[in-house]
Amino acid sequence: MGKKFGNNRGLKRHKVPDKSGLSKHVTKSRRIQEKQPRNPLPSSSDESSEEQASSVASEEEVIHREASMYDNLLRSLRPCSKSVDDACKKRQRWGEVGKSDSEEDEDDDHDSFTVSEEDNNEEESLLQGADMVETGDQSEDAEIEDDREASDTDQEHDVGVNDHSSAVGLDFMSSSSIHLGRKLSKEEVENLPQKKWKYKWEVPAVGMSNCKWMGTGDCFLKDVNINSGYGLKQRLYNHWLDVYNTSGRNDFHSSKERLFFSLCNSYRDILHCEKKPFYLKGLEEDSSIMDAYIMHSLNHVFRTRDLVTKNDSKLAKHPEIADSEIFDGDSFRDQGFTRPKVLILLPLRNIALRVVQRLIQLTPTGYKVNVEHIDRFVKEFGTQKDEDNGDAEELLGNLKAQKSSKPFDFQALFSGKRDEEDQFMFGIKITRRSIRLYSDFYSSDIIVASPVRLIGKIWEAQKYKEKDVDYLSSIEVLIVDHADVIGMQNWSHVNTVVEELNHIPSKPPGTDIMRIRYWYLDGFARFYRQTIILGYYSNPDINGLFNRHCINYQGKVKSVCEYKGVLPKVLLQVRQIYERFVVDSIIDADDARFEYFVKKVFPKIKDSVQGGVMLFISSYFEFVRIRNFLKSQEASFCLLGEYTKQSDISRARVWFFEGRRKIMLYTERAHFYYRYKIRGIQNLIIYSLPERKEFYPEIVNMLDGSHNMSCTVLFSRFDQFRLERIVGTAPAKRMVTSEKDVFVFC
Repeated sequence: MGKKFGNNRGLKRHKVPDKSGLSKHVTKSRRIQEKQPRNPLPSSSDESSEEQASSVASEEEVIHREASMYDNLLRSLRPCSKSVDDACKKRQRWGEVGKSDSEEDEDDDHDSFTVSEEDNNEEESLLQGADMVETGDQSEDAEIEDDREASDTDQEHDVGVNDHSSAVGLDFMSSSSIHLGRKLSKEEVENLPQKKWKYKWEVPAVGMSNCKWMGTGDCFLKDVNINSGYGLKQRLYNHWLDVYNTSGRNDFHSSKERLFFSLCNSYRDILHCEKKPFYLKGLEEDSSIMDAYIMHSLNHVFRTRDLVTKNDSKLAKHPEIADSEIFDGDSFRDQGFTRPKVLILLPLRNIALRVVQRLIQLTPTGYKVNVEHIDRFVKEFGTQKDEDNGDAEELLGNLKAQKSSKPFDFQALFSGKRDEEDQFMFGIKITRRSIRLYSDFYSSDIIVASPVRLIGKIWEAQKYKEKDVDYLSSIEVLIVDHADVIGMQNWSHVNTVVEELNHIPSKPPGTDIMRIRYWYLDGFARFYRQTIILGYYSNPDINGLFNRHCINYQGKVKSVCEYKGVLPKVLLQVRQIYERFVVDSIIDADDARFEYFVKKVFPKIKDSVQGGVMLFISSYFEFVRIRNFLKSQEASFCLLGEYTKQSDISRARVWFFEGRRKIMLYTERAHFYYRYKIRGIQNLIIYSLPERKEFYPEIVNMLDGSHNMSCTVLFSRFDQFRLERIVGTAPAKRMVTSEKDVFVFC
């Protein structure tokens, strides 16, 4: 199963103290708890005192049930692991002389130790004075030692093992500690999958005209504390400021990246599908969002590791009571089943190259003295120019000088190696002195993958018993960037990946079972996972994933924009006739569209002797349906789809231009991957509007050179997302609600 996370921690089992000494300690601990008032973590919404009392009661019931499930899990794993068997025996002995399960439930949520900003500041001064290691391959032992050293730097202001984190103000607690430390009640867990979130607040989106952020719960953006480093570890914050200032920009506090980081740091699920991508001359905006989620990922990984190593040190310093703290409380429940905590899904290799290059740049210098396997990575993911200089901006600049009939965005998006461009998956492990690329998945902190490749891994695990994807069991931050491009591949892969996350592992985990958080053991991890979806546009598939599968208890944030449309980019004086067909349900939309085409549109095509008819179809399933229908009608047609062979494509283009075939079927995905310019079009019929708005003027402008050019577009009220991106938000609303069914644009 690969390297185990728990093995790297070097947790030593200590002898159990005598019963008399333990009883004294437990009695003293109870007296202290009676004197100290409970200080629960803040809820995501305000509650009355009566509601709080009922939530406490339900919380106690959940904790009791979790302990029972935990015991059952231990018993099921005993035959598989000697260490678990020993732990069960110790737990039984402690049960005879220690606290009962009901008494354990009285422990406060604040018992989990967190790293304060004061700890972070001390860590920075110590790390900056540390000796640097020479560049070269590090052994696994050296990496383990790095983790231990990182733990040592946090101990200068350490507190006793019995101190409660409630002694530390909430202002000093990181967002990750607050988010992961919350215990959900039974009622909350039952309601979350069916909950309908209400967006209660909205604020203007910085740097995006006609756009705004909408969120559930209370608006947190106005309460961000500038002096706290926005929740970043101090060293990460200082390095980010240095990188930002070095780029020649100023006013970091009001920048796009800082604002979006604050959104990420709230640990709410985020849907931002109005992000202008780098390949459409949106390099600054795209890079700002990318910087923000990279810093959020690094911050989450570092804070998670801080908590684990800090607790390791406490257990080593207090061996006489270490076992009692592990078995009787949840102060040291600081881990998941496996080490990987962040999963980044990307569509193409050259995009993965951009993300990893930037991640290396944004990692503080002390953590990247050695970047292992960087040469291999650039060789596999970059172009020859990347291997020479590795500069993404220079790469985009070089594209301007290239002479090509393809649009600029096509050249920038597909600038990498085309062989297996959507097949990649690798782990990234970050230690105190190095970044290791291609690390074993089980010992990685971050996994970067394409949905296509990850689906292959999932299928292998389902087919072969010796394989598994248990490294996906403890993902706490999921980032899906360039979701629109992934949609051009196969969005159903993303749905499958999300459904596979946060399952209880099929094999005994390598982590110490006594250190795993209770909500992991109870199968509630999906309610704590943060999902961030980023793209150029949204569609029903993306919205469906966000609404149904993103059930983080913290709530949701999404961006909403008004569109101006792309009709002014149509350069030809052509009448664009929009015909609306009636449909009552989105389930019947495809059938209604096909029926309208068969009864209203095809008879005109069949009777025409002119030819030169191109049918533009967005969906591949619609493409197959129309193809089969034309075959049944013995129509004269040719095909140009994403799966059509190159030789057949060349033949079809010639036949269509020469008039030997009257009809051509052309799909959006074929245009996305090849950007053909089709000659000989006289009559353009857009069977279904394209998802990508820039494709609309490109397709219509192909009528250039036609003598009797015409354009017909079919749409229904369920096409409003696509329609508003093309004709504009205000006209689209009128078109789907008007009593008229035909609209003309010139």
